[in-house]
Amino acid sequence: MGVISYRAEAGALDAEILRVIERWSTPPGYRGHWEYSDPDFEFDFDDLALRIFEHQLRFNEPYARYCASLGTTMREPANWREIPPIPAGAFKEAALCTFDALQAGIVFETSGTTTGSGGTHYMEDARLYDASLLAGFDYGVLRDASDPLRYCMLLASPEQSPRSSLSYMMDRVAAEFGDGTETWYVDGGKIEAGRFVADIRKARKNDVPVCIAGTAFAFVSLLDELAQRQMRITLPLPSGSRIMETGGFKGRTRAIERADLYERLGDVFTLRPHHIIGEYGMTELSSQYYDDTYDVRRSKDSPPWLRSYAVDENGKKLPSGVVGALVHVDLANRSSCVAIQTEDLGAIVDGGIILIGREQGAELRGCSLDAESLRAAIS
Repeated sequence: MGVISYRAEAGALDAEILRVIERWSTPPGYRGHWEYSDPDFEFDFDDLALRIFEHQLRFNEPYARYCASLGTTMREPANWREIPPIPAGAFKEAALCTFDALQAGIVFETSGTTTGSGGTHYMEDARLYDASLLAGFDYGVLRDASDPLRYCMLLASPEQSPRSSLSYMMDRVAAEFGDGTETWYVDGGKIEAGRFVADIRKARKNDVPVCIAGTAFAFVSLLDELAQRQMRITLPLPSGSRIMETGGFKGRTRAIERADLYERLGDVFTLRPHHIIGEYGMTELSSQYYDDTYDVRRSKDSPPWLRSYAVDENGKKLPSGVVGALVHVDLANRSSCVAIQTEDLGAIVDGGIILIGREQGAELRGCSLDAESLRAAIS
């Protein structure tokens, strides 16, 4: 038997990951929302994660050099928690992918608002990313939705921000789950509040449920603008409407507590708390966490192909409930890096995470190496 080619191996892994996503996202009895999810769904996460790791060691040269600098060689990890995570900051230093980056099907860039420089996530094609984000959004945001929503984005459009993973994500969501109308209300970095209010009032008049999606900073800016103009949405949003908030105070001087923000949003839009949903994702990942809105702690749940753990400042794994820097293992990152270490602080609880915040001044998102050492390891 000959040696399997990169294309054949990558295709086989992608097909296996896609089967996991499809099985979970369309369980037996599924009728378009998640009341009918399959409680018996399971697959061998360890086995698939370790095979993806082996694949990346052979074909992702910068990642392989990084692992070698840590003393990790092929087949050493005993389970998914032992896969060496690449610091998210490394995406600033190298093209971390298993293929020629010039042939990437999707390219996303981080904003770089914390440090002044961003990173780049190259993906071989859109299939895994699209399948993961749509399945996760359906479960995390649309679980009890009975009608298509009209998507109102407090974001720049994909035309204005072609390398924004969030703009791409919401464009795909609107195309898949929307009512055929999507509108973007950030132009040149400014929110068009007047147009937004007019469209929301029109949706209310026509009884069309909406999903308003945006960063935390965009929602604060909108609320401030409405207050300054003495504008108010005087009618509650149509039944079934919801808000998806994606974090995003990084590098901003204006911030408020999340609970206060959600209270203000609930008051202005007359929404119940479980219809204001927090999303947590990263440009370096292909999958997202969403609030468990029925958990008073507001823990965040992930689809089963995304798992996480917390580590201390020395990289030692922490037990459940103890706050540390979060490490994510995302099987949908087959063509980049399956394990990512962040500067985001949180604790693992009941299989989900409680997100605490961001490490102050952390250049490399929890990495124990300084920038010069990391650059030398992967270059």
